[in-house]
Amino acid sequence: MSEHSVAVLAVVLDCSDLDRSARFWSEVLGYRAEDAYPGRYRKLLPADGNGFELLLQQVPEPKNGKNRMHLDLRTPDLDAEVARVLAAGGRRLTDTPMAEDGWTWHALADPDGNEFCVLQPPQPK
Repeated sequence: MSEHSVAVLAVVLDCSDLDRSARFWSEVLGYRAEDAYPGRYRKLLPADGNGFELLLQQVPEPKNGKNRMHLDLRTPDLDAEVARVLAAGGRRLTDTPMAEDGWTWHALADPDGNEFCVLQPPQPK
């Protein structure tokens, strides 16, 4: 890359059903879906245009094993955000919140089983 070019981050997430995944992630993230790429891709962008692209890629094989990379959703109200994500179609993977260094979180999965976390940062002292 030359010093004048800039790499742009896009996160790609495998899924089995583009429409279902686009509905879920658009609702959870407040993103809008675009059919910018034909075929087996769906582009999701922040509604206000600021942020990274989440590109959904339809794949034939089911998810197998633990994700090596996952998304974290940070929120000031863990219980309310987990409830909202569950209502959108997510699935809870942890019965009780995990905690470390003041952070509290739940592990969840999207409709395809892709893991992500909903975290509440440490409370100011």
